[in-house]
Amino acid sequence: MDILELMRSRHSVRRYLDKTIPDDVRKSLDEYCAALNAESGLNMQILYDEPECFNSFMGRYGHFENVNNYISIVGKKSPELDEKGGFYGEMLVLKAQELGLNTCWVALTHGKSKAKIGPKEKEVIIISLGYGKTAGHERKSKTPEEVSDVKADSPEWYKRGIEAALLAPTAVNQQKFSFVRSGNEVTAKAALIGPELKVDLGIVKCHFELAAGKENFVFR
Repeated sequence: MDILELMRSRHSVRRYLDKTIPDDVRKSLDEYCAALNAESGLNMQILYDEPECFNSFMGRYGHFENVNNYISIVGKKSPELDEKGGFYGEMLVLKAQELGLNTCWVALTHGKSKAKIGPKEKEVIIISLGYGKTAGHERKSKTPEEVSDVKADSPEWYKRGIEAALLAPTAVNQQKFSFVRSGNEVTAKAALIGPELKVDLGIVKCHFELAAGKENFVFR
């Protein structure tokens, strides 16, 4: 499946079937998670058959149902951690989508996770995981011109990257990011005020990079 098609097919899902993730799917996801951790230095963890995190007041407040599995984005504390967690967490989200699973980024509406967090580490955010009761639904989106300097004569890789960025999940669908291009150099920035902006920026940059192609540009 083309990466843009995969991104279009992925929507946030809060209600899941009470269905176990089979061993072969777990193996594929676990191996990919391990590879991403090795590349990034993160300590992302996938917790299966663990319903307690969302079986809480906050989980119910967030309208979550049958969340028995989730991904914990964990890493060493640093100024870059939130953005890095967003970037590599979304890589894992897209792999889950490819494997037929559904997900939702969750900042506050959950209980205490059972991830193993070291003394110099931080849990950035978690992601619900499982087989959704539905595949979710499309949301309203800004236009490419509202988030970038894209023009009719912009390179196709840039147009494709901006399209992918607009398909990225962001907290409360805020889409508070912007892109500017100078030749093959691309600058992506987050707004100054809003929830989970650095995580969102990492997610958005992940989408842009996957669709635009790393060979065509560099982030500045």
